[in-house]
Amino acid sequence: RQEQNAELLTQIDETLGGLRVVKAFNAESKLTIRFIQLINATRATFNRINRRYYLAHPVSEFFGTALIAILLWFAGTLILGDHSSIDAATFIYYLVIFYSIINPAKDLSKATYGIRRGMASLERIDKILNTESNIRIAENPKQISDFQSVIRYEDVSFSYQVDRPVLQHINLDIHKGQTIALVGQSGSGKTTMADLLPRFYDTTAGRITIDGVDIREVKTFDLRALMGNVNQEAILFNDTFYNNITFGVESATMEEVRQAARIANADDFIMATPDQYQTTIGDRGSRLSGGQRQRISIARAILKNPPILILDEATSALDTESEKLVQEALENLMKDRTTLGVARRLSTLRNADLICVLHEGHIVERGTHDELYALNGYYRKLVDMQQE
Repeated sequence: RQEQNAELLTQIDETLGGLRVVKAFNAESKLTIRFIQLINATRATFNRINRRYYLAHPVSEFFGTALIAILLWFAGTLILGDHSSIDAATFIYYLVIFYSIINPAKDLSKATYGIRRGMASLERIDKILNTESNIRIAENPKQISDFQSVIRYEDVSFSYQVDRPVLQHINLDIHKGQTIALVGQSGSGKTTMADLLPRFYDTTAGRITIDGVDIREVKTFDLRALMGNVNQEAILFNDTFYNNITFGVESATMEEVRQAARIANADDFIMATPDQYQTTIGDRGSRLSGGQRQRISIARAILKNPPILILDEATSALDTESEKLVQEALENLMKDRTTLGVARRLSTLRNADLICVLHEGHIVERGTHDELYALNGYYRKLVDMQQE
């Protein structure tokens, strides 16, 4: 029943979350049939369990009473007989003890049912709680509180599956204050390379160092405290503008929040809402446009004020007007910061200090925009295709 209930709730959540697609493809009847099948199976299971549960008490009472009646009849015939091995007083004492055992026995049965019911849920929860993290914490982690000079990828390789490498022999130095852009075709390893820096994954071979310290020897909390992320999909919460911008930042004043929003070009549309910074933005920011959600995400990164910034295709899903506003906000955010950016639209990071072109897990070209364009290689092909 627990498993069927979980499946039913998942179906409801997916249907409501993808309602626009369901209506666009006229798939209401298909999902209705699937839902009816699930609800019928769940109802049958519920009825079977509840039938047994509610019949348990009257059935046990009936059998208990019937058994007492049989005992009275059988013992009565023995006592009234000439050669009885038990007298009336002993028999009554025996009945009292016997009847006292019935209720605890029934309670034990109910407890067993409750345990089995809980175990059905516990097994599913344990699968999550007992999952071991692949990110190993060093026994004596080193302290790191600031970024001083250089981030270094030293012969880094990585693969999700043993026989399918995503990155191979990556060597890259990112000096403080530099903006590094990662470009290339889909599946070339750009996002994976960026995800290795905050240790969302660990390298399969090689290492990444910050100021000469291997990031595997540092607490993940301290490491990620140095970084701010702006992703392609702005991940917001069903809360106020203020709480979303201050997410992960303690004791921020309203003036600091407004200043971060101004830099991110978000203050104007926030102030135009009914409750301003105390306005709730809806589930995942559903009451906002794509550009507005992204600017809130940028304001959150600005308020955190990290020395290292990771941009993962932050403007690829926006229209031209929103992209211009978000690009301005990103340029404000990138000032005086070390930036590692993944770019699908090459225009967003064409002014980077160094552009690295990835192809099938290798850095095949590196240089400035003009240098790479003059090479007439992979980068030139990407630029020409986007211009066309």
